[in-house]
Amino acid sequence: MKKETSFEDFIRVDIRIGTITEVKEFPKAKKPAYQILIDFGSIGVKKSSAQITELYTKEKLLGRQVMAVINFNPRQIANFMSECLILGVYNKEGHVVLLQASQPIKNGEQIR
Repeated sequence: MKKETSFEDFIRVDIRIGTITEVKEFPKAKKPAYQILIDFGSIGVKKSSAQITELYTKEKLLGRQVMAVINFNPRQIANFMSECLILGVYNKEGHVVLLQASQPIKNGEQIR
C-alpha cells in the first residue's frame, strides 16, 4: 500500500472519459505500444502512447471509451508527445486491462 495522501491531492488529478478515435502502431517505442488519439468532447482531442498491444488490437480499441488522466505534463516518448495517461490495471499475466465505465458516458465527463 502506498503512503496516505490528502483528498485535495486526489482532486487535483483530472480523470476524464474519452473515446478513442485513432490508433497507430508505434515502432519507435522501446516496448510495444500504440499511438492513440482520444476525443474528450469540449476539452478536445489528446494524444497518448499506451503499452496495451498484448490484449487489444487496433480494431478493438477504435471507438472504445477509456478513462485517462489529462492534466499531467506532456511526456516525450521516442518521437511522440504523449498528452494524457490512459488508465488500466495489470492482470495476473502482467498485461494491462483498460478501465472503463459500465455504460456509455459523454466524452469529457470528469471521474469523481
